[in-house]
Amino acid sequence: MRLAFKFAIVFFLTLAILVPLAMIRGTISERQEFRQQAVQEVTRSYAGTQRLAGPVLVVPYTEIVEVEERDDHGRLLGRKKQDGDSGQWLFFPKTMQLQGRVLPTIRKLGLHEVRVYELQGTLDAAFDAQLPKEDPAHPRRLGTPWIDVGIGDVRGLVRAPTLRVAGRDIPMLQGQLAHGGGGVHAMLPDGIDADGHIAFPLRLAFALNGTEQLAVVPLADDNRIALDSPWPHPQFNGDFLPRTHRIDASGFHAEWEVSSLASNAQAQYRAGGDAMKAKPGALRASGIESATEDASPGLDAIGLSLVEPVNLYSKVDRATKYGLLFVLLTFTGFFMLETIKQLPIHPIQYALVGLALAIFFLLLLSLSEHIAFGWAYLAAAIACVGLIGFYLGHVLRSRLRGIGFAAMLGLLYAALYGLLVSEDNALVLGAGLLFAILTAIMVATRKVDWYQVSVR
Repeated sequence: MRLAFKFAIVFFLTLAILVPLAMIRGTISERQEFRQQAVQEVTRSYAGTQRLAGPVLVVPYTEIVEVEERDDHGRLLGRKKQDGDSGQWLFFPKTMQLQGRVLPTIRKLGLHEVRVYELQGTLDAAFDAQLPKEDPAHPRRLGTPWIDVGIGDVRGLVRAPTLRVAGRDIPMLQGQLAHGGGGVHAMLPDGIDADGHIAFPLRLAFALNGTEQLAVVPLADDNRIALDSPWPHPQFNGDFLPRTHRIDASGFHAEWEVSSLASNAQAQYRAGGDAMKAKPGALRASGIESATEDASPGLDAIGLSLVEPVNLYSKVDRATKYGLLFVLLTFTGFFMLETIKQLPIHPIQYALVGLALAIFFLLLLSLSEHIAFGWAYLAAAIACVGLIGFYLGHVLRSRLRGIGFAAMLGLLYAALYGLLVSEDNALVLGAGLLFAILTAIMVATRKVDWYQVSVR
């Protein structure tokens, strides 16, 4: 009965430790929110997530209708022509090639570092479009065509982009006209043949600032995009992965080839999809969602994120998920010593050691905001293992036992660090660790007469 009562107390204390662990996880979520607020603050004064869509050729037209003129008595006076319904045709490039270099910098806001960049790009496109044949019964008048280029945050334009159409410089104006969204446009003074054929090459050179994420919408029939950067930690996301890429300590180079047969971007654009909005879940970096992402209809796009080499909040959060296991294994060790060696350990002593284990995660969070995660983990682990070893040297009435228990706890911390840095192998490593611990307990207690122990 005494053994069952002590087991119930230990079980209750284990559950009670969940409270400080939950509070620490709440603190981690709060710090993540502070980090996102820092990103939004930099975005507000710099430029946000950038999304490039275009170019798109837009040709407006107005139908000419014939109406009857009658007097007050209803007598026909004659017929005249006037403007009827208006509309516009959208034409996408046959080919589009984007060559860009992403130059990253770090902006600090308090404790938080926010990655920003300047995209220096050159976009070459070729249009070859045929206007629909005119119905003699429904004549029409063509308006001045223009080129639309969508930009996620026009505040990021470092200077006015330069546009050359068929060898001629064309001034860029603010705003998209077809969709009414953010971006730029350029009016084309001529270029439509008498038979309704319009064909020309264009080159757009630009420099665009952005924060952390970049997306390019492949609106041409044949899209070729090449990006390189000295940032060594890219994350390729969106709807299309690079066809080829290279990542090393000097940076990365990635190339995409996307055909209109493999993308719905043109149909989505014609249907009124917002070229400046990501599809839900399309752009996400390191667990931090883009501030501009929502459920509005978006367009297919390639995606690039400049991620942190170590996302400290996600690693600390993953570490806390093993907190209950740490407490359970430590209490199990206490229970085994108390039962087998007849060393009375008070429930308060259980609770104090459990709190020390929980505070490790709080130390890890606070230190990793100031120093590298690996060093923060080492410092927090040494502090907690040293404290618990010193305390247990007196609780267990033997300095050697305290050092031995602290050494086993140190091995647990080392194993946890291995799980954190080997994310892809975390499950198999964790399962192997639990099996090894269970094996050690079963081997150590294989000769214990639990019936005899329970009546002491």
